Amino acid sequence: QVVLVESGGGLVQAGDSLRLSCAASGRTFSSSAMGWFRQAPGKEREFVAAINWSGALTYYADSVKGRFTISRDNAKNTVYLQMNSLAPEDTGVYYCAARRLTYATTDQNAYDSWGQGTQVTVSS
Repeated sequence: QVVLVESGGGLVQAGDSLRLSCAASGRTFSSSAMGWFRQAPGKEREFVAAINWSGALTYYADSVKGRFTISRDNAKNTVYLQMNSLAPEDTGVYYCAARRLTYATTDQNAYDSWGQGTQVTVSS
């Protein structure tokens, strides 16, 4: 397993930007596909973005396409989520996840390691 620690959440206004970070330790980060998921109050956890081992392939939920960017720095064992033009519907707890395989997927059941989450609150 890999240990994941998210950071960078906070309270912002609509239209603002935030960058989330997820630092990984444990098994080889560079061979792990990574994903970001979020859970809004009273809702199921949902896929946000994912990236393959090299960073060459990325995937996004339709709701965040064009506003969010996932990236990774394998030298720093860190994956990022740059969030621009934030809206109140982006509010939730954001989780970083890792999977043993190199290719990414939008299916949260395919990820075997999860961080503790970081709260993002967007006020209108």
